[in-house]
Amino acid sequence: MHVRAARPDDAEALRTAVSRAREATVFDDIGAPLLDVSAAGVREAAAEAEWSFLMEDEEGPVGVAIAHPDVEEATVDRPDASEGDREAELLALWVHPTHAGEGVANELLARVASSVADRGVDTLRATVATDNPGSTEFFSAHGFTHRRTRRGPAGDESILAADVESLQ
Repeated sequence: MHVRAARPDDAEALRTAVSRAREATVFDDIGAPLLDVSAAGVREAAAEAEWSFLMEDEEGPVGVAIAHPDVEEATVDRPDASEGDREAELLALWVHPTHAGEGVANELLARVASSVADRGVDTLRATVATDNPGSTEFFSAHGFTHRRTRRGPAGDESILAADVESLQ
């Protein structure tokens, strides 16, 4: 398996992989539908995100990670942020169920971290449902710490953040 930058023309292959996994959408890290996996939906997401990575094996895509930098340097989530601190948000981290536990998510997360660090981003943020202990455990094991809890469209969400250097 190898990781590479995702391209808009990966749309059909990713749609097929997700369909084979019997999922109609790529879910974000809180389990909410994030990405329309029609070919047009995947093309649009890959084109708009600053960092999109695809892990594939000989049969096609087995995982995807999508991240985007914050528009502003200091955010409402970080009232104590110093001038020049930059953050990015991990918008999606998906692994085909047959490849769970094989390190796919770890490698995709490390690739995102390396890429955002190259662009001067200090912190990577993720949002997880408070009732999703598996996601919380995954991110905690990778150095993410709880920043705050908020009410989101799918219920209560935890905002987690990690120093990008610790993720590489």
